[in-house]
Amino acid sequence: MTTLGVVFRPQHPPERLREVVRAADESGLDELWLWEDCFLEGGIATAAAALAWSERVRVGVGVLPVPLRNVAITAMELATLERMFPGRGIWGVGHGVQDWMGQVGERVASPITLLREYLEALRALLAGQRITVRGRYIQLDGVALDWPPAAAPPILAAATGPRTLELVGEAADGVILTSSTPADGIRTAAGIMRAARPEALAAQPYPIVVYLLAAAGPDAAERVAAELRAEGHDGIPDIGVAGDARAIADTVIRWVEAGATSVILQPTADEPDPVGFVRFTAEQVGPLVP
Repeated sequence: MTTLGVVFRPQHPPERLREVVRAADESGLDELWLWEDCFLEGGIATAAAALAWSERVRVGVGVLPVPLRNVAITAMELATLERMFPGRGIWGVGHGVQDWMGQVGERVASPITLLREYLEALRALLAGQRITVRGRYIQLDGVALDWPPAAAPPILAAATGPRTLELVGEAADGVILTSSTPADGIRTAAGIMRAARPEALAAQPYPIVVYLLAAAGPDAAERVAAELRAEGHDGIPDIGVAGDARAIADTVIRWVEAGATSVILQPTADEPDPVGFVRFTAEQVGPLVP
């Protein structure tokens, strides 16, 4: 079964989140995703609010940049939310945009090493273990959560390049791919991660979450093209979709056929009606996707 969701872009002010959350919950949307982009909105604060304002929609954070967050703090916050809203959060971590990490003095020499150490420590803490770590970046001395979640949640990680995809296949519970990933890129990523996974796990379903830039309405094509140009992605063929519900659903289906298990529609940063886009996705696109 395909999971369909929408991103609440942090280019919208945080005070608009509540109406979007309510629309997602009421319309039957599967997932609402939030971004912790520098220097816009915090992922944990917005996730906590979204979970509290809703009853059923799942709330994803994609992603928490690991150079910014001590792993013990992240484990404490995720455990707290999991205990208050069990099973409704979807948690992703990642390298973070390296220029942003440099701006705040947290850029590391080896993002791959940090992400591996972080994933191992975070998953162990959320599983209720007491751990001591003497890594290159992660230093923990007999740390355990007093209030671990009843069940450790899956931890997803963002990846683009082959080295990170291999690491994510080995050490994370799923992957998040950006909207610059075409269908062929999804297939390639899935193959890299499948090859990297331990044999006992390789046959198990592996969550592959993919953002898909999408817009509807009379100026949809112009808005998608402008965003692709602004991001420097206009040279990548077959990414982004503009049109009616049928056109968007057909693209979602192609992404699923390429290996995506969840397709999260990413509205343009200048989407004029985020509430309407959520309802459009749930009520018009959703019924067209198997």
